[in-house]
Amino acid sequence: MRCAKMLRTTTFAGLATVALGCGDDQAAAGGQGATEGSSTAGAVTGNDDTPDDAPDDTPDDAPDDAPDDGTGSSDDSRSSTDTASEATATSLDPTGSEDGGSSESTGDPPVIGFQGLCYQSAPDGAEAPPPLPAYTGGECPQLVPGFNDLVSMGNDRSVLVVQPSDLKDDEVLPVAVLWHWLGGSANSFLEQGDVQAAVDEFRFIALIPEEKGDLLFRWPFSVLDSDARAEEEFVFFDDMLACAAASWTIEPNCVTSVGVSAGALWTAQLASGRGEYLASAVSLSGGTGGLVKPWMGSTHKMPFFVLWGGPIDICVAINFEDTSHEMEDDLDADGHAIVECIHNCGHGVPPFGQPEGVPAFTPMWTFFLDHPYWLEDGETSWQAGIPEDLPMWCDVGPGSATPRVGECDPSQC
Repeated sequence: MRCAKMLRTTTFAGLATVALGCGDDQAAAGGQGATEGSSTAGAVTGNDDTPDDAPDDTPDDAPDDAPDDGTGSSDDSRSSTDTASEATATSLDPTGSEDGGSSESTGDPPVIGFQGLCYQSAPDGAEAPPPLPAYTGGECPQLVPGFNDLVSMGNDRSVLVVQPSDLKDDEVLPVAVLWHWLGGSANSFLEQGDVQAAVDEFRFIALIPEEKGDLLFRWPFSVLDSDARAEEEFVFFDDMLACAAASWTIEPNCVTSVGVSAGALWTAQLASGRGEYLASAVSLSGGTGGLVKPWMGSTHKMPFFVLWGGPIDICVAINFEDTSHEMEDDLDADGHAIVECIHNCGHGVPPFGQPEGVPAFTPMWTFFLDHPYWLEDGETSWQAGIPEDLPMWCDVGPGSATPRVGECDPSQC
């Protein structure tokens, strides 16, 4: 049964009926996803600290391996623009080559075509994040590609780890924590997000947590969820970050949270509860307000990438245009920079339409990697002009984006 047929109610009882009446997409990866301890981690060492639900129609706003702009053309890309920084690439092709192909590994340090600000040293005297938290489970295990078990506040938790396939011993790696959608899983984010390809091209660590399994909406973002349960999830984030730092040399100035739908609603809460560690945040059909807890402010003014599917972006009684607008208003009032994107395809896959050989969600990854912690409050490195290959339906500032016009794939809710 498709959940869209059940979205006429806005009561909590109705929401419970919707969520409990829908299946999961645990098998969506088709058996091609990661397995626990599927390979050994790279030799890089850091410091010494260290069930799934509703819409059976799977990935709300979820990444897809080969998104199509629905028009058969590349008209959604910008023809020209100035960049905000000499370090910001004028093209999102991460390979730096004319044909968009990947360079072969030669044993030398990987060549990264997109030289975002996260690959540069912080200026002298720049704001820095606080020391990373300690792992609540004792001594961190060595994280490896695939599923890893952690003990967080006494609870057994699992995180899917993705590292570059050709990791070098001396690499310093940004970190992205990726929160899946309501009917999703860590494995489905890995597969549908084309995450391994992005990690290989852009050189970062991806941490994809599995939900604990005790919440109706998977992550503790709703007004039904207690502050204590939200704090438990905040600490799980702390523990994942601590053990990543114990397993690799990470770049603490470049840590982001990326959420899709339910995961994006949670990302807004995480940016409030653990904003001191986040350089940026990415919300794909998320927000605050209504059935979702409000924005509570952040000690760090990180830039936000806020994307939704226009006025028809509605799923499980949440209008994601309304929640995105409310979050933008609060972020703007608090002094956070915003890059806004409106794809107008409802609660479906954003049609970024990347060329063959380029990771599907390249605009999202380049935002993350071009916005380090040390930017001035309220600043985006794209202020003077976002990269030319970003879609025409994205722009800087709340209310700035021109909604996309064109055909779309069916809504995924």
